[in-house]
Amino acid sequence: MGIKDLKTEKFENVTILLPAMDETYSLRETVETILKTCHREDIAEIIFILCERTSEACRKTAEELVEQYKGQTSVYIWDQTLPFVGGAIREGIDMAKGSHVIMMSSDLETDPLVVHRFINAAKKYPDRIITASRWREGGGFEKYSKVKLVCNLIFERAIGLFYLTRLSDLTYAFRIFPSKLMKAIEWEELKHPFFLETALKPLRLGTKFVEIPGHWAARTEGVSQNGFFENFKYFKTAWHNRFLTEEQILRKDNG
Repeated sequence: MGIKDLKTEKFENVTILLPAMDETYSLRETVETILKTCHREDIAEIIFILCERTSEACRKTAEELVEQYKGQTSVYIWDQTLPFVGGAIREGIDMAKGSHVIMMSSDLETDPLVVHRFINAAKKYPDRIITASRWREGGGFEKYSKVKLVCNLIFERAIGLFYLTRLSDLTYAFRIFPSKLMKAIEWEELKHPFFLETALKPLRLGTKFVEIPGHWAARTEGVSQNGFFENFKYFKTAWHNRFLTEEQILRKDNG
């Protein structure tokens, strides 16, 4: 099966993936905001992806939300087997039942109010990846380190030139994808560079993107799992994926 066979003709519903480590009130606010602002029929399921390092308080919050929405919306917990956040999302993609899948965080660094805009855009462009951009007018950063801000801007522009794309925010982990496409790709990254990989591999396959503004706000609970120097590993990911062929990007068992 090649890329021409992976076209998604219609949005039916979406699977929302929420990896969680130490989030409690922000996890609850994320879920409650999504379910208040989106039509329930548009939500196929919400999956909390937990791991051995997930705190007891976070797991308890997830369990309470599962119980709270029982019989209303499919909300459940999955204990990941692949390591790290990239592994969590990769497993979630493989499990997704929706025609589309949303990658976001549980700590409010990704604004849950954007989800309904993602869904509306996916209904209009079901075969495209809709991605949030902090660099578009209407988006932005709140309490973001000035050093990281400059580094991010330089990186985004450099990788944009390298990949000949006008996309302005390749590293932001906030996107809605056609599930069929994502399930067909041979993902390699397990840590945070996976978020960049989810843009680069589809770009290499010729997938079209739509950017909408997204506002980033620093988390108010928990600790980031992505240290500053870890960001330099993104360059290796960018270089590696630039020269892959369609045959190398797609899974050998995708049909």
